[in-house]
Amino acid sequence: MRRSVFVIALICIVVLSSSATTNAAEKQAQIRVLLITGDDVNVHPWREMSETTREILVKTKKFDVKVCEDPHILESETALKAYDVIVFTIFSRRIKMLPGQAHENLLNFVKGGKGFFVQHLASASFAKWDEFGKLCGRKWVMGTSGHGPRAVFKANVVAKEHPITAGLEDFNVDDELYAKLQGTGDINVLVTADSDWSNKTEPLVFTLSYGKGRTVHNAFGHDRKALMTPNVQKIIARGVEWAATGKVQ
Repeated sequence: MRRSVFVIALICIVVLSSSATTNAAEKQAQIRVLLITGDDVNVHPWREMSETTREILVKTKKFDVKVCEDPHILESETALKAYDVIVFTIFSRRIKMLPGQAHENLLNFVKGGKGFFVQHLASASFAKWDEFGKLCGRKWVMGTSGHGPRAVFKANVVAKEHPITAGLEDFNVDDELYAKLQGTGDINVLVTADSDWSNKTEPLVFTLSYGKGRTVHNAFGHDRKALMTPNVQKIIARGVEWAATGKVQ
C-alpha cells in the first residue's frame, strides 16, 4: 500500500515538474510586448482600449504583455531591452513632449531591429516631434486630419499576400474612418477605405521599415466595439507579431 502511494506521489511530482517546465518554455518563447497607454483627456475610453488590445494579444498565447500607463518608461534604455515590440495606444494632451533621451531610446529600439505598433489616435502624440511622425509613417495632425461621423464602413484588404492580411477578405467595421493622416514617407498599404469626409481612399493599415526594424500603423480601434471586429483582431495580433519578428507564424 505504501509502495502504491509512493509511486502515485512520484508520478504527480513528475507530471507537475513537466508541466512547469513546459509553461516556462512557452513563456520564454512568447513575444515580449510593452503596451504603452495613458489618459487622453476623455477623447477615448483609453483603459477599455488598452485592455481590449491586451486581451486580443494574450488570447493568442503568442505574447507576454506588460502594460505601462506612463510613456516616461521610454527614458529607460535598460527597461526597453526586455521587450521585442512596443505597442503604442496613448495620446495624452498632458504630455506635450518627452525628454530627448526618451526620443533617442524609442528610435534606437526600432532602428536596432525591433518593432513598433501604433494604433488609432496614438499617432497624434508629440505634435512637435517630427521624427515620431516618420516612425509612424503617417501622423494625425490636429486641425488637418479628421473623420466623418462614426459609422459602419467597408474596409478593403488591398495587400492579400502580406503576412498580416493573408487570407483576409474585405470587411465591415463600426469605427471612425480616419482621413488626411499626414506624411510623405514610403509606406506599404495593407487596408484602405473610401472616406466621404475627405472624398479619398484612405490608408488605414500600413507598414514601413525604420532602420533594421518595422512599424505597423493600425488606424482602427476607437473603442472596444471597434476592436472586437474579427478581422481587426487578426490585424492586431498578426501586426504586432510581424512588427516584432518580421513574420507571422
